[in-house]
Amino acid sequence: MIWIFKPDTLCVDNSKMSEIEYLIRSVEAADSADALTNATKNLVNATSIHTIPTLIRILGFNNPGAALQAVDGLVALGENAVLPLLTKIDSYNYSARGWSIRALALIGDVRGLEILEQALREDIGPSVRRAAAKGLGNLKLIGLPRDQQDLIRIRSLTALEAGCHDAEWAVRYAVIVGLESSILHNPAKLEFTLRAQRALQYLSLANISVIRERAKLAIQNITNSLA
Repeated sequence: MIWIFKPDTLCVDNSKMSEIEYLIRSVEAADSADALTNATKNLVNATSIHTIPTLIRILGFNNPGAALQAVDGLVALGENAVLPLLTKIDSYNYSARGWSIRALALIGDVRGLEILEQALREDIGPSVRRAAAKGLGNLKLIGLPRDQQDLIRIRSLTALEAGCHDAEWAVRYAVIVGLESSILHNPAKLEFTLRAQRALQYLSLANISVIRERAKLAIQNITNSLA
């Protein structure tokens, strides 16, 4: 075998790393909310796994604009961001924890299941519970062994069924979206479909019209998917 040395390969890598280091320093040097948001946007555009630690730190900076950009960047990096997010979730920084859960919910990796269950069950923030409910319906199961898929479905459905009784109507609305997505986006056994439909039927009797109508629409969409 003949090995061909490409002298520019390391140069390209070093150049890319230098760019990322510069972008990270720009984040650290930002002296206003707008500057931090812009610096975060530039860092996200680098689309590199080497930006993940800094993007996760930004989630705790108490800057919603920058945090939104960081979440978008982490979601774009997909499964590469999951383990760092799970490892770095800060129980003592509510804002950072909330943004981390939003990112995990949007990525849809099953490794986030336990965090999403816990968030929907007990997080004090309705917006975080909403994100968790949607995330439980967004878990990517295709490619997993059937028994593992079934276990994840049981756990996510159980969490969403409990979420049907959340005190906040907006969380219950998100539960509807989660139940609908869990069936439409992943092929399901009939027993799981029936469980989701029963939960949606319960919500279709709610006192709040937007909950009733959204639940009825979800039931119809699931029914149509089975035809």
